[in-house]
Amino acid sequence: MDGMRNKNTGANQERLTIRDITKSYNAAPVLTGISLNIEPGETVAIMGPSGSGKSTLLHCMSGVLLPDSGEVSLGATRIDSLSDAKRSALRLNDFGFVFQDGQLLPELTARENAALPAILRGQSRSKALRRADDILGRLGLGDLTRRRPGQMSGGQAQRVAIARAMASGPSVIFADEPTGALDQSTGHEVMQQLIALVEQTGTTLVMVTHDVKVASWCRRRIEIRDGLIHDDRMLAGAVDH
Repeated sequence: MDGMRNKNTGANQERLTIRDITKSYNAAPVLTGISLNIEPGETVAIMGPSGSGKSTLLHCMSGVLLPDSGEVSLGATRIDSLSDAKRSALRLNDFGFVFQDGQLLPELTARENAALPAILRGQSRSKALRRADDILGRLGLGDLTRRRPGQMSGGQAQRVAIARAMASGPSVIFADEPTGALDQSTGHEVMQQLIALVEQTGTTLVMVTHDVKVASWCRRRIEIRDGLIHDDRMLAGAVDH
């Protein structure tokens, strides 16, 4: 798996630190003082009922949203203190994202979708496409690299989204309900491949899900209720599947 090794594997990977963050919408509190550390290479599932703040927490951790107060850091970098432009650059260079509906560009092929973040970072198109082909092949999509999203099943498209998230060698993958649009069997296959990739590369995974079975793929589960951490425990993880 050496060809898949993350550029941040090992000592260069950095801890994600959240210190007493709060967030409100229209004066209604959503996060009311959350602190936690996520170590390099951890796989973490964030759970909670609708409106508990789990997606808001994910967005604050990834720099999509700014907390009203508190600190969010990747290593020594204070994400919440960065300008919009620098937060965008951080998301492009250090983070990968997997969304519930994939959010692939319909006019691009699978390999073009997977290669896009690396191309946006300045990597040559040919090198980015070669790496995209490699990752898609490892995800069982070697014969579908030139198909567009409309020509693929939901599970296939979501694996392209995983390839896109992994192609630039991010430090952290943020996944928001990555199996929410899939049936149980397909969701199982997608999670199996996602966990295998992040563990092979040493990439940190932070995933929001409402599904206990999906959460059980991760080695740590955090439950959010009323804007606070209700429970934080280590699990056996994907080895039991």
